[in-house]
Amino acid sequence: MEDACRHTAGILDVTPSALGCEECLKMGAVWLHLRLCRTCGHVGCCDQSPNRHATAHFHATGHPIIEGYDPPEGCGWCYVDELFFDLEDRRTPQRGPIPRYY
Repeated sequence: MEDACRHTAGILDVTPSALGCEECLKMGAVWLHLRLCRTCGHVGCCDQSPNRHATAHFHATGHPIIEGYDPPEGCGWCYVDELFFDLEDRRTPQRGPIPRYY
């Protein structure tokens, strides 16, 4: 799959921006799963979460690649090419305990 996505070459090692969804933490909202932007380190909530901040971050910035961050999934997703790919060997370590709301 990685050969089919031209954006995987731009995956960066990043520092997560927060210990949870950055926007949800500011709003006092809850999330289900977290996604990490592999361009800038933004942590946002998944599309199954009420606020869908990871996808909103993609639309605002154009940063194409996210990692399944919490729970750690070992996979990536390209919003542009709509493809999953393996990140098992390039997982981003969590900065600390992630709050649970489910």
